[in-house]
Amino acid sequence: MYSTLKQFVDSSGFKNFIIALIIINGITMGLETSKVIVSGYGAFLHFFDIAVITVFTLEILLRIYVYRVDFFKDPWSLFDFFVVAISLVPVSAGFEILRVLRVLRLFRLITVVPQMRKIVMALLSVIPGMVSIAGLMMLFFYIFAIMVTKLYGETFPQWFGTLGESFYTLFQIMTLESWSMGIVRPVMETYPGAWAFFIPFIFVVTFIMVNLIVAIVVDAMSIINAEEEAHIINEVQTTEDHTKTEIQRLRVEIGELKAIMLEAAKK
Repeated sequence: MYSTLKQFVDSSGFKNFIIALIIINGITMGLETSKVIVSGYGAFLHFFDIAVITVFTLEILLRIYVYRVDFFKDPWSLFDFFVVAISLVPVSAGFEILRVLRVLRLFRLITVVPQMRKIVMALLSVIPGMVSIAGLMMLFFYIFAIMVTKLYGETFPQWFGTLGESFYTLFQIMTLESWSMGIVRPVMETYPGAWAFFIPFIFVVTFIMVNLIVAIVVDAMSIINAEEEAHIINEVQTTEDHTKTEIQRLRVEIGELKAIMLEAAKK
């Protein structure tokens, strides 16, 4: 019974079924945002949602039964447990937010698709480096925000009137969204030398800092791929060593059988 359930839970067919169910559930959740569709098919969508929650709950229970304590040692399994638990909490007055949080079950697609899980692991592994870069970027933002508020705050209060407005405007400039025609050129009409302030800011923050974050993520992905390759090579070598040991054992047994047969033939 236990081995059968474990084989069923670990089977690719069962995992593909869960992936398909998550995707279909994501589509139905999107349909629930349409008042026209809800008015015509609301009962069916509600019934399907209950069926999905039931299947996910049974899946979690099966995994707990199969993996026992190991289930609660795996962060991805705990994430699945948390997401499904939210779906099981009854929605009452004052807790309508729980209904919205049920959409988090779509994140389960990350736990069942290895490629997505690899990307998330890479992002988590680079958090310390990203925090350092983010801190350095905030320092640049703070310095430039003080400068731009003092330089252009009185003339352009809608963009640089306060430190907070300057932060937001600089963030818009960093994203390169309407930075030239929308902000910098109007400022240059009053202050022709303003380009000497904004160009270095874009060069440092947009082209250097952001690309540093991308480089860290790419480096983390390459490290994870290298670790996986090393793990695969180690498994292959272990299998080969086991196979060689079995072949040697079989040779010894065959030799013993030959010896027994020769002695029997002599008699």
